[in-house]
Amino acid sequence: MLEPPSTPDRAVLLVEDDRDVRASTTESLEDEGFAVVGAETVDEGLERLRQGMSPAVILLDLMMPVRNGWDFRREQLADPALRHIPVVIITASGIGVESIRKDMGDVELVAKPYSSQSLVQAIGRALASRASE
Repeated sequence: MLEPPSTPDRAVLLVEDDRDVRASTTESLEDEGFAVVGAETVDEGLERLRQGMSPAVILLDLMMPVRNGWDFRREQLADPALRHIPVVIITASGIGVESIRKDMGDVELVAKPYSSQSLVQAIGRALASRASE
C-alpha cells in the first residue's frame, strides 16, 4: 500500500477509472503542491480511506464501471469516520451541480475536460466549505 502523503492538508484521494485522466490530473495537482493518491475503483478508494488515508479532499469520478461515484458517496456518507471529507465530483456526464447535490449533498462539481485552474479552484471551495463547518 502507498504511504499516506506527508502533507495532510494538501493530500488528495483521486478516484478515477481512466488511467490517462488519473495520470494527468495527478501530475497537474502535484505541480500545484498537492500530494495525490490514486484509486482506480470505488472499492479501492474506500479501502484506502478505511486503511487510514485521511485526505483533505476526495476527487471522485461519477461514471465508472461496476460501481460508480454515487455508490462511493453513499458509503462515504454512511461512515461516520469518512463523511466529513469534502468531495469534488469530476464528470463528463453533463448533470448539473444542483441535481448532483440533491443526491450527494454538499459537493463541488467540475466538468470534464477541466483545466488545472478550475480543479484547484473547486478544491479550494471544498476545503473552505469544510473549514466553515
